[in-house]
Amino acid sequence: MTETRWQPPVPLIIACGCAIALLAFGPRSAMGFFQEPILQDKGWGSTTFGLAIAIQNLAWGLGQPIFGALADRFGAYKSLAAGGIIYAVGLYLMGTADAPIWLHIGGGVMVGLGVAAGSFGIILSVFARNVEPEKRSFVFGMGTAAGSAGMFLFSPLSAALIENFGWSNGLVYMSIMMLIIPVLAIPLYGSAKDARMTQDAIEQTIGEALSEAMRHKSYLLLITGFFVCGFQVAFITAHFPKYIADIGMAPIYAVWAIALIGLFNIFGSLASGVIGQKYSKPYFLALLYVGRSIAVTLFLLLPQTPTSVIIFSIVMGLLWLSTVAPTNALVAIMFGTRHLGMLGGIVFFSHQIGSFLGVYYGGYLRDLTGSYDTVWWLGVALGLFAAAVHWPIREAPVDRTAQGTATA
Repeated sequence: MTETRWQPPVPLIIACGCAIALLAFGPRSAMGFFQEPILQDKGWGSTTFGLAIAIQNLAWGLGQPIFGALADRFGAYKSLAAGGIIYAVGLYLMGTADAPIWLHIGGGVMVGLGVAAGSFGIILSVFARNVEPEKRSFVFGMGTAAGSAGMFLFSPLSAALIENFGWSNGLVYMSIMMLIIPVLAIPLYGSAKDARMTQDAIEQTIGEALSEAMRHKSYLLLITGFFVCGFQVAFITAHFPKYIADIGMAPIYAVWAIALIGLFNIFGSLASGVIGQKYSKPYFLALLYVGRSIAVTLFLLLPQTPTSVIIFSIVMGLLWLSTVAPTNALVAIMFGTRHLGMLGGIVFFSHQIGSFLGVYYGGYLRDLTGSYDTVWWLGVALGLFAAAVHWPIREAPVDRTAQGTATA
């Protein structure tokens, strides 16, 4: 007699996945609030903190395709549970750091690997295997919106923890919260072989899937363009609170700015899921990147006041993670869901290389020039480049009619 394995209801999978995304994205999006108190307490420079967050982004990017491949093969639960534990250890080490090396190991390597094992790429790949293709873009938008809710909630929470308990205890308390993730991950235990929904089901080894993807022109363009997303959003996440202080505004406006980005990110992510389901995803991505460049240009050229900071934060929130749902949906359309965790992770690795550069050079150039202006304008130029890169991407499955023709 064959034992029937429990299949969690799809709504439970989506609800738990969204809750994990909220928890995983929350603390790392609030890192900028800890910069000023850590530097004041320890006497370190912006470059030291910027390097820690840059390492975090790079470790996140390096780890995601690896954890994604493991989740594809052995089940998402193991990856997500490990991510929660690693995340908790990293935040604890960051909160108790008495030398830059521990800031870089804890807040950099460990937090980065924790987010890699427990964030969007793996969660969205589970969603993709459990919902119909025509609903994927919307469900991806829900998962991304949940991460945005984490950004919204952890901004005031982080500020409150720092004010009431100090930056060190604040990070320790957040590390304890991350231990909820292994419990929430239980319904997401399935591997790629347990998928309810398949698309162009094909048995491939990891090597065959990688070879096919790396010959696919549209996939390579997607990888190139997502680099820019990482550069832009990671720079703002890590350095916008410091930038607000640099232009002479009260710290409360930094809290409002990051919280508003997170709040309107929810609406932008949900809208992105709907728009990506109905219209061309490559064209939509190109317009998103143009929109970001326009928003930053106007913010820099117009008088910078509390009102302009709030308006800029709202606009950037609408454009913030709106790129995630259509980007992941394009990978699923091109290759199906069998190796989606790994292939989506590779695209995200490019995102995190951009994040590393945006965060590190944000701090380095500010220390060098006394201003963030150079990095802001570089982000504007990169946004226009990303728009040009996404425009020719083909939204179609890879051609598998003949061996070696995966070049669409």
